[in-house]
Amino acid sequence: MFGSAAQAQRINAGDRAASNDLPFATQAVADFNTPWAIAFLPDGRMLVTEKPGRIFLVTQDGVKFELDNVPDVLASGQNGMLDIAAAPDFETSSAIYYTYVEPDAGGRLALARATLRMSGDAVSLADATVIWRQTPGGGGGQPGGIIAFDPEGTHLFLSVGERMRPESAQDPEQARGKVLRLNLDGSTPPDNPFAGQGTVQTQTWTTGHRNPYGLAFAPDGRLWQHEMGPRGGDELNLIEQGQNYGWPIVSNGDEYSGAEIPDHDTRPEFAAPAVYWNPVISPAGLAFYDGEMFPQWQGSALIGGLSVRSLIRISFDADGSADEADRWNMSARIRDVAVAPDGAVWIIEDANPGRLVRLTPQD
Repeated sequence: MFGSAAQAQRINAGDRAASNDLPFATQAVADFNTPWAIAFLPDGRMLVTEKPGRIFLVTQDGVKFELDNVPDVLASGQNGMLDIAAAPDFETSSAIYYTYVEPDAGGRLALARATLRMSGDAVSLADATVIWRQTPGGGGGQPGGIIAFDPEGTHLFLSVGERMRPESAQDPEQARGKVLRLNLDGSTPPDNPFAGQGTVQTQTWTTGHRNPYGLAFAPDGRLWQHEMGPRGGDELNLIEQGQNYGWPIVSNGDEYSGAEIPDHDTRPEFAAPAVYWNPVISPAGLAFYDGEMFPQWQGSALIGGLSVRSLIRISFDADGSADEADRWNMSARIRDVAVAPDGAVWIIEDANPGRLVRLTPQD
């Protein structure tokens, strides 16, 4: 049994400088208009989303095929076309999942499933179905929308931001500020921690989150999430069912106005972060390394840093504690990070044009 997230060792990793001594070679492969997410297919090709509302199938040498039948999105601020992921059974189903902010209902986060149709140079989404929508709709930025599948491939976890309405993160009737657990068809598993307590509560796995742009399972089967704090207090959290992570009641940061927020030490009933950053790193993208090219990183988490323009590596001890092990200066805002089937690491830059970059060991 893993220890409670509330008992996790907390480390302030905010004062670390980025290293210019990179242990990898970088190769820019393709450019995109404000790319948001990377998802690898089993054959090594990638799906890449652009926030303004496009999706591409991309080969490892940078050849791009734009998908047809992509839905309209509300593209403003942090909203738009967001995450994308291949289904656990993609090799037999060709199914993919993606999230986006719909242009109606004041900008509502949606999760959809579709079949990836490929015929020569033509690539499209077929049989697209929205399987979950944010309830209620609307809100500002901070949509979250990150997808993760459990190791068994039977459940989908979805991060939902509080949409710049902090109090909604503690409202059990709203999906904002939550991590949800769904079946692959969008239905609700009967063994969720709040089963039978209303539609949103029944889907809720954890609550009290702010702006979660990272969600991934580690090789040991544990689920980790990171979220942007306010003025300070970015967090890396071990996600355990039924836990409340405290936003906006507690934070290791302060309000943008300078007003203080009680930190996690004052309210032990809320799960505390394993690592927090003050000053912030503005984390975006989360992938666990499981490959052969960088054996020294095995089991590490890789996080993109927007404001610090860096790639960050987190190491884990056997007791579940975590620490920032490396921070490498990439001279660009890193929006997402992914590990290819061959063990190479790929990142995308938050820019227009934003580069898709392959990282491999130095010769």
